[in-house]
Amino acid sequence: MMLSGLEGGRPGRTGAVMAMLLIAYTLNFIDRQIIGILAVPIKADLGLSDRQLGLMGGLAFALFYSGLGIPIARLADRHDRGLIMTVSLALWSLMTALCGLTQNFWQIFAARLGVGVGEAGGVAPAYSLIADLYPAEQRARALAIYSFGIPIGSASGIVFGGIIATLIDWRYAFFIVGLLGLLLAPLFRKVVRDPRRERPAPSGEEREPYVGLGAVLRLLARKPSFWLLSVGASCSSMMGYGLFFWLPSFLVRSFGISLLSASLHYGAILLAGGIAGIWLGGRMADALGQGNRGAYALIPAVAFLATIPFYAAGISAQSILPAIALLLVPTALGLVWLGPVLAAIQGLAPASMRSTASAAFLFINNLIGIGVGTPAIGWLSDYLKASHGEEALRHAILWGTSFYVIAALLLLIASRFLPRDWHGESALPG
Repeated sequence: MMLSGLEGGRPGRTGAVMAMLLIAYTLNFIDRQIIGILAVPIKADLGLSDRQLGLMGGLAFALFYSGLGIPIARLADRHDRGLIMTVSLALWSLMTALCGLTQNFWQIFAARLGVGVGEAGGVAPAYSLIADLYPAEQRARALAIYSFGIPIGSASGIVFGGIIATLIDWRYAFFIVGLLGLLLAPLFRKVVRDPRRERPAPSGEEREPYVGLGAVLRLLARKPSFWLLSVGASCSSMMGYGLFFWLPSFLVRSFGISLLSASLHYGAILLAGGIAGIWLGGRMADALGQGNRGAYALIPAVAFLATIPFYAAGISAQSILPAIALLLVPTALGLVWLGPVLAAIQGLAPASMRSTASAAFLFINNLIGIGVGTPAIGWLSDYLKASHGEEALRHAILWGTSFYVIAALLLLIASRFLPRDWHGESALPG
């Protein structure tokens, strides 16, 4: 799993930066996904419907997280990415802590908006910074390691939230994880320094002069693979983020287990399956992508199709242990896309545009994935309640698996355009 980083660079320093980025991304997902396990006690305490829970867990976060990502990325393409990420970390942690003080739907909705504002500056700058730290042949694995923060953070948030909500109160879960982020921020600032201020871009890449947003968007507009990858990933994220939020509630409702038991079961699925799937995708992309750029899209396309029978079997299972065993496989397969697709996005843009290109990708992926996927499952669950009662959420999740088919088709098409669209490997039109 070891990566060498830049030739002639300082591997220890690079490793320390990567470790800090991973820790911050883990906290990012703890703060983002803890709401999934806490949805059960929050719903009971504040008297919310599934539709309100979906809006709070999806749209409230996605609106500002997606919308502010691009202007913040423009700053990151010109200024100190370490400083920008430090401020973002402190802000989203503060707003997470404030979630514990809320007393009604609109207050917690507003607090989750604040979490989205903070997290808008945490990810796109990190993608471009990692692309500067590692040469092209290692980027999928490096971005996969960074993406370990998704399953580690999600699993930690779900397990920790379930324990605190069971033993103390759901509000204290928000207080504690928010405080952790605030304490980390000074150390993050000290360790994470922008590498472009200290050394040139990797692998002979020249950093182009600063360009405006219009130039970045015109570049991306000429690359069909960017849009196909973005919308394809968004379709998978509708199911992925939807499950992050709703699966704990499904386990409680359909199998009658306790909140703590649901958190432990789903935390184990996310941790084991997520890390395995993300690393597999990054490893395969680095091995196959240098000889065939289309592999960056083909690998996740195949994985998406393979998730469907396992999800159908796992969600339809009538007892908890078979469900857990079956859901482990599609959880891994559903996250294979992260390393390959994120590396491809970095490959489609020159170094000076990577933060903005990443933010444009995240804007599409998260606005659709989080903003639509989570509330859509909640809406469908409410709609099906009349005919399916307490099993409505089970049927809503089963319907959601169809988004993986759409995602796979879009990525299969993207694989045909990637070789032509890759930066520096073809002539760009006028």
